[in-house]
Amino acid sequence: MIIAIDGPSGAGKSTVARLLSKRLGFEYIDTGAMYRAIAYKAYLCNIEINEANEHVIDEMLKTTAVDYYNNNIYLDNKNVEGLIRDEHISIGASKVSALKNVRAKMVELQRKIAENKNVILDGRDIGTKVFPNADFKFFITASEKTRAARRYEQLTASGMTVEFENVLSDIKLRDKNDTTRKISPLKKAEDAVLIDTTDMSLDEVVGTIVNAIGGSDVL
Repeated sequence: MIIAIDGPSGAGKSTVARLLSKRLGFEYIDTGAMYRAIAYKAYLCNIEINEANEHVIDEMLKTTAVDYYNNNIYLDNKNVEGLIRDEHISIGASKVSALKNVRAKMVELQRKIAENKNVILDGRDIGTKVFPNADFKFFITASEKTRAARRYEQLTASGMTVEFENVLSDIKLRDKNDTTRKISPLKKAEDAVLIDTTDMSLDEVVGTIVNAIGGSDVL
């Protein structure tokens, strides 16, 4: 069974997906972390992410290994989970995900990882592109300020010093990049259940999804 959760940055989809995977006993795949890993390697290699450098990034991909297991992302066999959450990597992930060849490789890899498993995947095009025939689809969103506040709390809790207005600005920029890119733009699948989490707790969101799939054999 495949459960697809899409939505904009800061909507809480990754946290919800993790909680849901534990509740259902499904494997969780953070597809956003995979793009972050590519952006992180481009950063390490001092490669500016844009269409003009797409051929350079293509060459980088030839010697790049990305994997996801046990709720951790691995880049070239190294756990980089704690190295890819900075805001500049978030913006880089949004840019790199717009590159056709990068997206094609990641989609292929995501489908391979999910083969013959009960999985929950979250991202921006899971229900529209990666798994258009997913058993269940959800689109999780929230207001810009709510998403920025959540992101701000997450960053400050990890010890980072950030300004709320900068976080909000980054959220708006990423929304623009994600919704206007030519390749697999962020949008709600026609058959996805819309969940606005602005005034909802995590438990309420998870409960809403569990109720929506309550007629399945997994519960």
